[in-house]
Amino acid sequence: MFSKSQLLRVQRAAVVQRKRALHDLVTLPGRKPIISQGTPGYSAVSGHVVTVFGCTGFLGRYLVSKLARMGTQVIVPYREEDEKRHLKPMGDLGQIVPMEWDIRNEEQIAECLRHSDIVYNLVGRDYETKNFKSADVHVAGAERVAKVAAESGVQRFVHLSHLNASPDSRSMFYRTKAEGEERVKDVFPNATIVRPGSMFGYEDKFLNNMAIWPIWWKLNHGETKIRPVHVMDVAQALANLMAIPQLPGTLSLPGPRTLSFEYLLDLVSSLTYNPPSRAPVVPKRIALAVAKAAQAAWWPLISPDEVERRYMDDVTVAGDWEAVGVIPDEIENHAITYLRRYRSADNFQRPVVFPSRLT
Repeated sequence: MFSKSQLLRVQRAAVVQRKRALHDLVTLPGRKPIISQGTPGYSAVSGHVVTVFGCTGFLGRYLVSKLARMGTQVIVPYREEDEKRHLKPMGDLGQIVPMEWDIRNEEQIAECLRHSDIVYNLVGRDYETKNFKSADVHVAGAERVAKVAAESGVQRFVHLSHLNASPDSRSMFYRTKAEGEERVKDVFPNATIVRPGSMFGYEDKFLNNMAIWPIWWKLNHGETKIRPVHVMDVAQALANLMAIPQLPGTLSLPGPRTLSFEYLLDLVSSLTYNPPSRAPVVPKRIALAVAKAAQAAWWPLISPDEVERRYMDDVTVAGDWEAVGVIPDEIENHAITYLRRYRSADNFQRPVVFPSRLT
């Protein structure tokens, strides 16, 4: 009988190392050659160096995970020391490189991306703080990162926007997103602008918020129609862009279906086994007043701009999923994974209903 260590050595000896070939060499204009080695996977070396600004956010952590699993070295800029700790084990030894940065400091931005051949800008906020307004992050910050990337000779720049970004929108969030797109394209003409719909996932502010505060999703009598998309699908689409030499322009990534808030609230209720909310529909004027008063708290609560967005349908545009090689999945296939935890001890399983006795 062989011991476990002996079996492990035999297994390693039996693995045939893949030989390098011409397709393992990629030369980008003005940059060092990119040479991949090893079998594809966590411990491979893709040869790429990628910077992900906004890596500590909802979408950023999944993008870092997918890039690191391909053997890519990922630079993860951070502001808070504890916010980036969960990113370290996503890649092999030395593949996740944390660097401190400030969106207003061009020298720190340049240091974070000076070795990268592709840069992702996922920085965004759906609420304002005393230090950062929406324009500071979505407009000036996006322009600054794109300008430094262009000056540093970065070949690829991917900027995350929103499906409803429009300069004429009633929402300040959507207006600043649209203005940020124009600023980015001015300083980095070949940038790829990605416009996903509202994303759902484990740490989202979408399904989780519906389960906790359904009253705020009954605004407009639940008639608002949106196109939610799985955060994993968006992360995979962004990761696939790394293998595409150039893809300038705008990519729209909406969900596969258009759903109303009323339908989504019913979906949440059916999966949590909780009865539908009996709270009345709050008139828009009162909702705006409550949201404005909520800004006095130091932690983020619903804002007047968010209330305004609850009355706005998602735009009807064709998705560009084929260009990134992803088929988006339906929300019904994943919602139970994120909503099961909201079942109480009293209703952890669906009651059995017996048919009435025939007489």
